[in-house]
Amino acid sequence: MQIRLAIVDGHTLTRYGLRELIAQEPDIEVVAESTSAAGARVEVGRARPDVVTVDVALPDGNGLSLAREFRDRDAGLGIVLLTSHEEDDVLFRALETGVSAFVAKSAPVEEVLAAIRHAAVAASSFTAAGLALALARRRAAHDGITLSPQLAEVLRQLSAGFSIPAIAATMFISQSTAKTYVARLYEKLGVTNRAQALMTAVQLGLIRHEYGVPADGARAPTGERIAINGVAAPARRHLTSTARIGPPFRSAG
Repeated sequence: MQIRLAIVDGHTLTRYGLRELIAQEPDIEVVAESTSAAGARVEVGRARPDVVTVDVALPDGNGLSLAREFRDRDAGLGIVLLTSHEEDDVLFRALETGVSAFVAKSAPVEEVLAAIRHAAVAASSFTAAGLALALARRRAAHDGITLSPQLAEVLRQLSAGFSIPAIAATMFISQSTAKTYVARLYEKLGVTNRAQALMTAVQLGLIRHEYGVPADGARAPTGERIAINGVAAPARRHLTSTARIGPPFRSAG
């Protein structure tokens, strides 16, 4: 099987290195290159490759967002995300984006080639060398976080898009107390605002959702629901990923 490959990377040395690497592989052919997200949209549409490698950090945009665009347009396109940042958060975001493989730029040549070949034959199957360890670390972090019934309810209300006054009214508490609960929740999660709290809660498996979200916090279409502590509630705000993540959270008494 001949694999048609497109390379999307703003770094000249990375593109050169990939070209030289691929030149030695008879089953892979580079059919397009781009240094930017804007150029990649044009080149990938023109060349129609089997697999595209995308750098996480592009000069004019986010490689994860570009990968999401590619996946939405073509479920059969193999997408290999290359990154200089090997943090667990980036790996999980790659998984949620629907890419085929996640590979560090520092990975051995064999791992890069294996990721490209995997993406060519199993575009919808995710592979990453550090996935098992990252999952173990996330589970350990999740096991170390418990929420009281009050904080669990506050998280539910925040996920539904409620304001501080609305949270206070729903929980039959004062606005001052509602603000205190929200502050405690943020402190527990190590965040400073609602968007960070919701993303962190998803990453820790404290809440689950089944839809994608614009960054502006627009309201979700009618019927979308978010699962919190095993109970589905109407979703008023979007998050940024699409995977179902983790079990419901445990509440501390």
